[in-house]
Amino acid sequence: MALALYRKYRPGRFDDVIGQEHVTEPLKRAIDSDRVHHAYLFSGPRGCGKTSSARILARSLNCEKGPTSQPCEECESCIALAPNGPGSLDVIEMDAATHGLVDDARELRERAMFVPANSRYKIYIIDEAHQLGPGAANALLKLIEEPPEHVRFVFATTEPDKIIGTIRSRTHHYAFRLVPTRTLANHLASVCESEGVPAEPAALALVARAGEGSVRDAMSILGQLVSGTGPDGLTYATAVQQLGVTDASLLDDVTAAIAAGDVARLFVRIGDVVDSGHDPRRFVTDLLERFRDLLVLHVLGVDKASQLVDLPDDRLPELAEMAQGFGRAELNRVADALSDALSELRGATAPRLHLELLMSEVCLPSGATDSLDMLARLDRLERRMETVAGRAAAAPAEAPVRPARPEPRPEAPAEPRSAPAPKPSAPAPKAPAAGGRRPPGPPPSPSLNTPPPTPEPTAAAEPVAPASDVPLDKVLALWPRVLDRVQANSRVAHLLVRDCRPVSLSNSILTLSQTNAGAVAAFAQGGHAERVRQAILDELKLDLTVEMTLGDQPPAAASRPAAPEPVVDDVEDAPSEDDESVEATAETGLELLQRELGGRKIAEFDAE
Repeated sequence: MALALYRKYRPGRFDDVIGQEHVTEPLKRAIDSDRVHHAYLFSGPRGCGKTSSARILARSLNCEKGPTSQPCEECESCIALAPNGPGSLDVIEMDAATHGLVDDARELRERAMFVPANSRYKIYIIDEAHQLGPGAANALLKLIEEPPEHVRFVFATTEPDKIIGTIRSRTHHYAFRLVPTRTLANHLASVCESEGVPAEPAALALVARAGEGSVRDAMSILGQLVSGTGPDGLTYATAVQQLGVTDASLLDDVTAAIAAGDVARLFVRIGDVVDSGHDPRRFVTDLLERFRDLLVLHVLGVDKASQLVDLPDDRLPELAEMAQGFGRAELNRVADALSDALSELRGATAPRLHLELLMSEVCLPSGATDSLDMLARLDRLERRMETVAGRAAAAPAEAPVRPARPEPRPEAPAEPRSAPAPKPSAPAPKAPAAGGRRPPGPPPSPSLNTPPPTPEPTAAAEPVAPASDVPLDKVLALWPRVLDRVQANSRVAHLLVRDCRPVSLSNSILTLSQTNAGAVAAFAQGGHAERVRQAILDELKLDLTVEMTLGDQPPAAASRPAAPEPVVDDVEDAPSEDDESVEATAETGLELLQRELGGRKIAEFDAE
């Protein structure tokens, strides 16, 4: 019978304990400097190395060449306290769950007075110490406070708050932590190499994530997978089937369908999940973890997010490209919907219906007034409008160029027939044409005495006016122009500030008043203040810091000056109603408004 991997590879030195350097390093220094305390309390989650570290501490203290942080592994005590050794009479391990009564504590107190049989110290390792009864804890209190010179105590527990304060105050407390997934995956890779079993990095990443930071749990899962491997070793497909997690290809397909809004494809994939017997809650959990990874990659990028995403390095660029298909607000909205669905799926009698409704909600957000939902839809609309604008900008380059039309010649006014006009002594200049244009004439012949025209000096850049010299009235008067500039740069920022008005200007800080608390919170994120600042700098030549505060009353709408009607020099230059580009642009905008903002076309009117 094969020995379990978590027992076979149990650490025998402090250097072999992974992920707990904040505990092992101070203990090593305390042993080497002969400053070992008489009682220690090791706390932390299960399987993170508490009991193993307690045995290593006992081995280091009772080594014949010690106390030393590096046991010799040759003396009788080191061999007895090896990971798979027979044990020592002077190192007593107790489980407080079965020895937590007062009588057990009294027996321990009596035996502690006897000197060790063949070691330097008599060491008591009390596991699950939080299950000590109140009577037993009080019976041991005096012994723990003033133990004999040859006695040392090590308490291990997962719930240190349940241990009475009088015992905790007499111990040195070290808190163990969960092991990071990447560290755990590297450890599993070394174990597979020692076992001679080839393993794919993606499969080891799944095992490490399934272990949830517990080394013992991860080693137990690895032992189960390794025992059933074939000649190909531990593959990703085998790990997916054994652990019941969602395949990465399925997550990629579902994520791409959500980005494209393809509800039909999502329904097909949900049918595959349910028909295969996959746990719906597990599928939603894995999908939520995927969108968490996408959000981290979207915010930080590949280089900075590599330590925060528990995936193989070769998958990060692909996921980073996938994250660019979403906006930050949209990723947050999808993650919130998935998180809410987890609680709804608990005990659900129709999981397929819940999943289909969830995907429909994710792809087709309703017209709710939630600020996060609105920002997500506007974010998606902005990105699609940028795509349409990029295509429209490239279209004129491919369109044929119209030939230039000749300038129309003005017709001379008809002469009256009643009386012939007298011949003028000098030719009178012709009146300009009705369109306001003067007919082109021959260029004047250059004179030899005329000096060459001097080039006009280039206008210098307008200086930025100091904010202290500009009154608030000027900002209010030109505020509509600022709003127009903000709208041209960012529709989301314009949505947040269109109902605002400037209320104060002091120390180069322009304060805007807003009555919507959600808009104030959203304005502080995403760089909207910088966009408004840039618009003010472009229009007013003022470098201001923009802040938004919550006002008591709705601000009065700023009056916008009537825009002058554009003057069309030539009727043929204006776009006609049957122009294909105009119809395509209008139809594209109508489709976007209907799809993203839930608009509905009520009637059509001809623009006259």
